[in-house]
Amino acid sequence: MLPQVYPACKALAVLEPYSRLPHHCHVARPVEVLTGTRHLYAFFPRPHGDMHSLVRRRRRLLEPEATALFRQMAAILAHCHQHGLVLRDLKLQRFVFTDPERTKLVLENLEDACVLTGPDDSLWDKHVCPAYVGPEILSSRPSYSGKAADVWSLGVALFTMLAGHYPFQDSEPALLFGKILRGAFALPEGLSAPARCLVRCLLRREPAERLTASGILLHPWLRENVIPTPPSRSSLCEADQVVPEGLGLEEAEEEGERDACLYG
Repeated sequence: MLPQVYPACKALAVLEPYSRLPHHCHVARPVEVLTGTRHLYAFFPRPHGDMHSLVRRRRRLLEPEATALFRQMAAILAHCHQHGLVLRDLKLQRFVFTDPERTKLVLENLEDACVLTGPDDSLWDKHVCPAYVGPEILSSRPSYSGKAADVWSLGVALFTMLAGHYPFQDSEPALLFGKILRGAFALPEGLSAPARCLVRCLLRREPAERLTASGILLHPWLRENVIPTPPSRSSLCEADQVVPEGLGLEEAEEEGERDACLYG
């Protein structure tokens, strides 16, 4: 078992998301919870590694494997959004494997999840990993859509799975945030048209233009078997910039020609 320790005063906030969310095969739940005078101890099944480590080791995933894994990730997000949970700090490290073969994923826990009290998903706090933060969170807007921000973070995860590096990178936070605000990124060569389309549908600067979590599951890339174009030598060189050591890359210029989106 893998223990997670929380201050006892946060017991309600820690456990409330689990009481709100119906059981789902891809969301880990505590096997046992012990409450002391000062701490809460939640015990989870021990995983077999996480997605971040897998991408670092493989450098980039081929589309068939990425499709199978990302479908599970999207199903997790759709289930949480359907039942009024915004995950917030969403990143590859939070998706862990339950099998030694590394084919079955679960969300490691619901830590940092925000429980919505109604249909309004507006959030004010800015709690997210810098590499995965959406442009609207960096803007001067007082609030933002929590669900749309989750979708952006999932888009960053998908790009990283397919490219082997983050879509926006810089060792200086101010420069990194500037790149995210501009929203320009270059997709690696060799990706199928449906894969390129889905990434662009998730990493749109305007939150209202992004797919919903349930809409992601309807995208052709997750519903059809695709044959990716063999990567060129230049794209294989790009894959050497593994996660997360690939910081400090030159800013990617937006591609001149955009693929026709297959999702209407």
